[in-house]
Formats: sequence, structure tokens, C-alpha cells
Amino acid sequence: MASSKTPLPEETILDLEERLAGTLKPIRPPQETVQRLRGRIYIPDRDEIVLRLHDWKQLFLVFGGVMSILLVTITVARAFFYLVGKRQM
Repeated sequence: MASSKTPLPEETILDLEERLAGTLKPIRPPQETVQRLRGRIYIPDRDEIVLRLHDWKQLFLVFGGVMSILLVTITVARAFFYLVGKRQM
């Protein structure tokens, strides 16, 4: 089954490109906003990062918690899709 697409005239394409070029111009945020965001960003020192990694018990708890939540989410999603699939049959 062949599609019956008619090609657009060249001037229509050029007009569309011109309009898009005018609407998609980059903007610069106000300098005040940039300074405020830079003030909020906090990068810890190397020693602080190493200290946090040495606290392996807390790291293990956080990792275990994230994996548990992920597993529960996947299980609930699979159950939901299974039930929805049964109803559509």
C-alpha cells in the first residue's frame, strides 16, 4: 500500500525553517539567577567524600534500601500489568 504524500513546495519549507529559526533562539538567564544557583551548588572536599565512602555500613543500608524500593516497584508494576492483561482477554 503506497502512501500518497505530496511534496511540499520549496518556498513553504523555507518559510517554515525561517519561522523555526526565529522562535528557537537561545536565551541567556539573568546574571542574578546564575549567581544564586552557583551559591546553592555544594561540592564537598575530597576528604569529606573519602570519609563518607569509608562509612560502609551506612552506604550498604542506603544501597539496600534503594534496591528494595526498586524491587517492590517492579513487582507492583508486573502485578498491575498482569491484572490489566487478564481483564482484556
